[in-house]
Amino acid sequence: MSESLVISGGMLAGHAGGQPLDLMIVDGVIAEIGPQGSLAGGGQVVDATDALVMPGFVDIQVHFRTPGGEDSEDIASGAAGAALGGVTACVMMPNTIPTIDNPTLVKEVLAVGRTSHCDIYTSAAITQARAGERLVDFDSLYAAGVRIFTDDGTVVDDAGLMREALLASARLPGCVISQHAEESGMVDGGVINEGVVSARLGLKGRPREAEAVIVDRDIQLAAETNGRYHVLHMSTSLAADLVREAKASGIRVTAEVTPQHLILTEEDVERLGTSGKMNPPLRTDTDVEALRACIFDGTVDAIATDHAPHSRESKDVSLSAAPPGMLGVETMASVIWTEFVAAGLMTLDRFVALLSTQPANVAGLVSQGQQLEVGKTANIAVFDPQDEWTPDQSSLQSKSANNPWIGKRLVGRVRHTICRGQLVVADRALL
Repeated sequence: MSESLVISGGMLAGHAGGQPLDLMIVDGVIAEIGPQGSLAGGGQVVDATDALVMPGFVDIQVHFRTPGGEDSEDIASGAAGAALGGVTACVMMPNTIPTIDNPTLVKEVLAVGRTSHCDIYTSAAITQARAGERLVDFDSLYAAGVRIFTDDGTVVDDAGLMREALLASARLPGCVISQHAEESGMVDGGVINEGVVSARLGLKGRPREAEAVIVDRDIQLAAETNGRYHVLHMSTSLAADLVREAKASGIRVTAEVTPQHLILTEEDVERLGTSGKMNPPLRTDTDVEALRACIFDGTVDAIATDHAPHSRESKDVSLSAAPPGMLGVETMASVIWTEFVAAGLMTLDRFVALLSTQPANVAGLVSQGQQLEVGKTANIAVFDPQDEWTPDQSSLQSKSANNPWIGKRLVGRVRHTICRGQLVVADRALL
């Protein structure tokens, strides 16, 4: 039995009235909500004065590198950073060494995750070893708890395999087929976005059209099969237009976008160096504007980080040789708050929807992203909207340093995090 907690004096997201409230947590569940001071003596006090109390954030695309890449990140370090960022649930990607493509590995990863600072879920590959040749055993992986299937890092180029995968999702409740959407032949050897910067640097580019080719094909397959299709880290206006049209037609498609694709462009690559390299790459101003529109018109369902750690040694090379990927799980909420909410562009309700409620719905995480009500599981972030801070390498938990937000002045920071009713971060420090 866990110690009771009283979150005291915060403004509860989604609750009318505009007055500070207290929230009591008993045995991992919200037991009572009352006026400020009314629950005094009910448990350990968690001070939420001048802060917002909201559902814990949910990041449905992280790379915690377990198994096989623990030198750059592991579940413990990744989950610690997530918790400090108010994230109470993460979905790991399967492009590990070996690939997460069988129930044994799924169970091993989930077992490690049960000792971490936030809830850890894992996706599994669509094809065995992500080789694009033979499908995984969807039924056994589904029985092991997998709901998201993806060959993330590579695309399933074979339309026949993708069709069979989507058929599997149509018969398995809550199953989602997620795609890294870049047609392989079009981006082979590409380093950054194909455009003015790649030309200036003399680098082969990854064309925007490569994303649209795959998204268009997969939407057609989803329509035919009634499968569930999710676009990972959507990066272009071309793909956004296709997703918007598909949703209007009733096709079962969802999409996510990363903070970096909402803020940074190909012009930032020269400033950031290899920390500015990712796949799909940072795009154009036009794409950023289009994606920003998507987070308000419903085309985008979730903001996810694609948190992709790489060791200093692997990134300390040329742009062409460096692996793609950026960090982001610990800073996600602060970056989005700074760029959108503090700037007056986004409401608190939309912030909660994009970072918590909707990503939880995409991944089928029923105990996450819930309205803060009596009887609900206590997965909670207490967020101070006025706390100004500047991330630096020494203050962040990741084993890696490829973070594009180092040195950026941010407004808003998580003060406390409660996961499954347990206080895991108190006053911005891990417990």
